Amino acid sequence: MGRAARLGGLLVLVGALVGLSAIPVGAVLRSGAQWSRRQRADLPAQLLEPPAAQLTRVYANDGRTLITTFYDEDRHDVTLGQIAPVMQQAIVAAEDTRFFEHGGVDLKGVARALASDARSGHAGQGASTITMQLVRNVLKEDPAERAAATADTPGRKLREIEYAVELEHRLTKQQILQNYLNIVYFGDGAYGVEAAARRIFGVTPARLDLAQAALIAGIVQSPDADNPVSGDKTAAEVRQGYVLDAMLKAGTITRAQHDRAAAEKLTYSGATQPNGCVDASGQADAWGFFCDYFERWWDGQAQFGATKAAREDALRRGGYNVVTTLDPDVQKVAAKQSRRVYGLGNKKTLPIAVVQPGTGQVLALAVNRVYGTAEKTGAGEKDGTGKKSTVNPLVSGGSGINGYPSGSTFKMFTMLAALEAGMPLSTDYDAPAKLVTEWPDNGPGNCDGRYCPGNDNPAWMDGHRTMWDAFGRSVNTYFVHLEEQVGPAAVVAMARRLGISFSSPSDAELAASPDSWGSFTLGVVDTTPLELASAYATVAADGIYCAPLPVAEIDGRKVTASCRQVLDPRIARAATDAARCPVGQQSAYGKCDGGTAEQVAGMFGGLDVAGKTGSTEDNRTETFVGFTPTMAAAGIANDPVDPSDGVGRGVESRVVTAVARTLRAAVGNATYAGFTPPSAAQAYGG
Repeated sequence: MGRAARLGGLLVLVGALVGLSAIPVGAVLRSGAQWSRRQRADLPAQLLEPPAAQLTRVYANDGRTLITTFYDEDRHDVTLGQIAPVMQQAIVAAEDTRFFEHGGVDLKGVARALASDARSGHAGQGASTITMQLVRNVLKEDPAERAAATADTPGRKLREIEYAVELEHRLTKQQILQNYLNIVYFGDGAYGVEAAARRIFGVTPARLDLAQAALIAGIVQSPDADNPVSGDKTAAEVRQGYVLDAMLKAGTITRAQHDRAAAEKLTYSGATQPNGCVDASGQADAWGFFCDYFERWWDGQAQFGATKAAREDALRRGGYNVVTTLDPDVQKVAAKQSRRVYGLGNKKTLPIAVVQPGTGQVLALAVNRVYGTAEKTGAGEKDGTGKKSTVNPLVSGGSGINGYPSGSTFKMFTMLAALEAGMPLSTDYDAPAKLVTEWPDNGPGNCDGRYCPGNDNPAWMDGHRTMWDAFGRSVNTYFVHLEEQVGPAAVVAMARRLGISFSSPSDAELAASPDSWGSFTLGVVDTTPLELASAYATVAADGIYCAPLPVAEIDGRKVTASCRQVLDPRIARAATDAARCPVGQQSAYGKCDGGTAEQVAGMFGGLDVAGKTGSTEDNRTETFVGFTPTMAAAGIANDPVDPSDGVGRGVESRVVTAVARTLRAAVGNATYAGFTPPSAAQAYGG
């Protein structure tokens, strides 16, 4: 029977049931032909390829370890070949026994349903074939179609009929069945058979046995009431019996199979899919902070939508498979080392970030906190005032978190600016205990209205210094003098080139007019461990800055960082040579003479390593950033709630050790080539 004839027959049937029999049959058939032509043109495209919301899965860098999922609806489409045959047979027996025989509409069922509707005065749900149900479920996904798709009217039923008949001519029965099994709701937040199998029995749909399949198929009629996990377990098992009986009657199973399935004792998993960063795996190792950074990165990517709201919608409905850069082993070490310095309940924190030079890939973002909203105080801490849980991005910054001053680590930017200005590493200066500068200062401790910083340990720091030993011993007056020579504007610009964002409004204001910013080289600017690790990774990568990147692949497509050459490689190599002094190694020219983190060298054996410590005024923060040719890591000990509450000098060595051990874990057991020595011109000029 052709489409026009079939639709005409349906119209005759409908007319008879609703009092339209006075219309001549020929007119009805002509109407059916016109209807058929209209539907071929007007069939909504989404009925052919249902755009149902899909959950996005986010994995660690191995592509297998699940970090979390994001979804509005827990649904993941599968092919018919990934669904057990007994599941396919069960859903047909439960919902549409004549599915493989009719053309989208079961005329006998429609006649019964419409007669009932005419008597009751409203449209019911009976006689809906799998194809008609597919039409309704797909249209419900479209906000513009939702009202019409759920309207309790004969018109809604007629539209389902016309679309179902046309759909049967566009798709195969197998395509229709596959689409139906992927879109139908099974209760307890499970959309589609993949989510139902996973949530109810903890298996994939391919592994469902007959008893499990019959129970899942029976849920569709009343998904929330009959779901055995969130609803009535007894009702679910009654429906399972109905489906098994229907399958037996249809001849798809034998009596023996029926009886074995009916007697099978089922165990319900009830396992829900994690949703968002609060539900992220690795709670013990604070994976949620990395997850949060990933989500904020996603929100900034224009390819996922024109607005932040559109990008969030894409993340929760787009069905992406994302492989991130998170290394669970490195993250574990970073979290362990942070919590060795400060426990979970301590109000002070040690956020640690690990970045790969040359790629920008972020391997770890750890801190002594649990990522979450529940506040727990006092556990194991003497003062009992600390939070265990937070969703503040303490490692990466953002959402109003600007970071923390990192002290003398900013001397790196002054050294780079000086090298770029043509000053060699051998540039010498007789550094005094206190230096009266050219810059005006009306704050406390000024010298006749001039900025005059001093050395923290004059006996060890004062005297004739070069960049090598001044960087190793962290001599304030040497680097402030060097900043005078090149100008604060050049140093600020260097920091910007290496990724320092100046996200604090007060820092941004000073950076806009930096000519008198004499204290800049002493690290008074708020930054984050992630920014700092990325800046030093630039030096490690011969001057190539890569924006920090938390993603390696999306749906199998490689994602690469935005990288650019911001330093002459010769400048970067010279700075690296001086940066070996603080960690207890020797420069290529044998000019290191003392360092503030000399224990680091022993942790790396014969492998090259470099870095810098940083202490702020009154030891409010203590920082260490270290790098090798292959990895960079940074950590800043601080009080994130009360910056005036200093961490104290005593924690410096522990911070250095924690970050260095994290860096060593990130490097791994493989050997790597050492740093490239600077040229003689960079070392001595000429």
